[in-house]
Amino acid sequence: MDTPAAPTQISISSADLERMRQDVESRRPEEACGLLAGRAARETAIVERVIPMRNALQSPDRYRLDPAEQLAVFTWIEAQGLELIGIYHSHPAGPASPSETDILEAYYPQAVYWIWSKQTGEWRYAAFSIWKGSVSPVTVLLNSKAREE
Repeated sequence: MDTPAAPTQISISSADLERMRQDVESRRPEEACGLLAGRAARETAIVERVIPMRNALQSPDRYRLDPAEQLAVFTWIEAQGLELIGIYHSHPAGPASPSETDILEAYYPQAVYWIWSKQTGEWRYAAFSIWKGSVSPVTVLLNSKAREE
């Protein structure tokens, strides 16, 4: 059975990018986490909604999406006709690259794993495809599409 692969590109509006940045900043020193819902079109996933979620571990160096909240959000995503296209979290004191734990706990091969880091005083991010221990970079594209709240 083939496993769905993550896209090689992810497109996000500057407004949604800023929503994520504000979320990771507001939850320091704890790792922030959340989901990205949208649509996958060939090689590119398009973010339509950034959904901050509670870190059930409340840890500065690990995250786990709250299970009840995760189920509710997955149900909402499906009801909206969207797809899970990404999972984001922060490394408040670490690099914007997957940790060994991130790689071991990457359970959604179709999702882009988006990681934020503030090692240098500014938030930086990178996106990855992770499956069966293999990590590949995903290109981030900024789009001009604004979404009404």
